[in-house]
Amino acid sequence: MEWFTNLDWFEQTFWIIALIGSLFFTIMLVATFIGGDIDADVDADVDFDVDGGGFHFFTIKNLIAFFTIFGWSGIAALDADFGKFATIAIATVCGIVMMLIMATMFYFVSKLNDSGTLNIQNAIGAIGEVYLTVGAERSRIGKVSVRIQGSLREMEALTDEDKDLETGTVVSVRAVTSNGILIIDRLTNK
Repeated sequence: MEWFTNLDWFEQTFWIIALIGSLFFTIMLVATFIGGDIDADVDADVDFDVDGGGFHFFTIKNLIAFFTIFGWSGIAALDADFGKFATIAIATVCGIVMMLIMATMFYFVSKLNDSGTLNIQNAIGAIGEVYLTVGAERSRIGKVSVRIQGSLREMEALTDEDKDLETGTVVSVRAVTSNGILIIDRLTNK
């Protein structure tokens, strides 16, 4: 404590801001890794949406990052013998840059969301393999294994072919009925 009391009030202020900011930043980081979420948006006129996505500049996480970087960059500037005005300017600019980086990062991470909902129309044109025999001329529903939206799915299927499509036959999806049954054709080598 003797070291701290030997500092002038200006340096003490930056050390207090840096240490408290770092404490909250560490808590936020640990909570993020263990699955907690302590994010709450601060309502301000500066919040704005870009393309409906949610680019939020003033959030609790961004403010914690601002004060953490503000404090440490202020200490670094004082250590480099900058004056009080220059120290405050450098610390503020560094804090704002950190807020911009974090807001941009969270904005782009939020764009990575995928609902995971299957859009059966994406099956049209896909190549698959008959899993359970499909009856000729739509006489019996069978099953095919087909990759839709990056995942292998087992789907019900019908065909207009004049012969049954046996297990192991390679097929392509031509259409999808209104109730989600695939209409398939034997894949021929052309």
